[in-house]
Amino acid sequence: MSMIVLGAGFGDEGKGATVARLVEKAPNPMVIRFNGGHQAGHTVIKDGKRHVFSSFGSGTLHDAPTYWSKYCTVYPTALLNELKILQGYKDILTLNPLFDVQLFIDPLCPITTPFDIIANHHYEKGNQHGTVGVGFGQTIQRMEDHCTLYAQDLLFDYVLTQKLKLIQEYYGWCRTMEWIKMEADFIKDVELMRKQDSIQINVPVLNQRTCIFEGAQGIMLDQDFGFFPHVTRSNTTSKNAFQIIDDFNLDKEATEIYYVTRAYQTRHGIGPMSNEHTHIELKNNENETNITQTFQGEFRTGILDVDLLRYAIQTDDQFSRGLLKNLVITCTNQTKVPFPVTLGNKRYDATPYELAEMTGYTFRRVLVPNGA
Repeated sequence: MSMIVLGAGFGDEGKGATVARLVEKAPNPMVIRFNGGHQAGHTVIKDGKRHVFSSFGSGTLHDAPTYWSKYCTVYPTALLNELKILQGYKDILTLNPLFDVQLFIDPLCPITTPFDIIANHHYEKGNQHGTVGVGFGQTIQRMEDHCTLYAQDLLFDYVLTQKLKLIQEYYGWCRTMEWIKMEADFIKDVELMRKQDSIQINVPVLNQRTCIFEGAQGIMLDQDFGFFPHVTRSNTTSKNAFQIIDDFNLDKEATEIYYVTRAYQTRHGIGPMSNEHTHIELKNNENETNITQTFQGEFRTGILDVDLLRYAIQTDDQFSRGLLKNLVITCTNQTKVPFPVTLGNKRYDATPYELAEMTGYTFRRVLVPNGA
């Protein structure tokens, strides 16, 4: 069986917590990241400890291994930093005594370098299209321009060093002492990553697994369907997940979709957002992961727009038509219930079940993890 978790907005909907809940109840789970990469920030709370997952699946603290598919970028330095934090939880969280982080990285995953991050910062200063600032979009652009660096390349010293030099030429920068030091530090991180038993650059066996596909960002940021250029450089629908299901000969008909939305609308950074100037009174949001950040910009909130929610589900239905669908509504504890929504030009107060009905779709379940 497979479950695909998708953000039905502009990201930050609660996908990580949803994945963690599904993992807890699933037999023999494997979390699969199928879009985006290390720029994701998925918050999970376990035993009162809050962790933001970026380079590992959100089921890691619940004993689920992660498969990082070829549709996702990897930044070795960030991966090592997060691995150290995760391994440190053994002494402070209630975990399986045999707990160990397991990460499978597809050999064809694009690799981000420090130089992609610097180029990302320079590009954003002149274009203001919206970015997290960790080199994701720049990595994708470089790969599309055939200046490649794959996960499998990290296993071969000569290939790695030559490709790093070609990346320097790609960006047209002089080989300064600063560049040489960054290159040396990056190679050290790669060498350290290769020594980790928890990390394998290999494709796992998915048969007999409950595959939980963890989406990144939201459908409204999809590179093909969002408001270009204020989009992410990936497909945030279920498109890539179904390609993996086909590639591994998994049962597509035994797949359920989980569309995740907050009880209010959010967007981090620039770009169009309906209901932007509406005010919504929030509470219990002291631990909000999203804050104003140098490159992402301001975290914006407003009343939930049912029309955009319907658009997101309809967009994904092009890939998931006929399959069971679920609606997950998070953060209901942060606003009043019924909560305000807009549909067309009218404003309503809606319960979670009324919201589901307003979309025009039939859901197997409407899940409200924060209560309502």
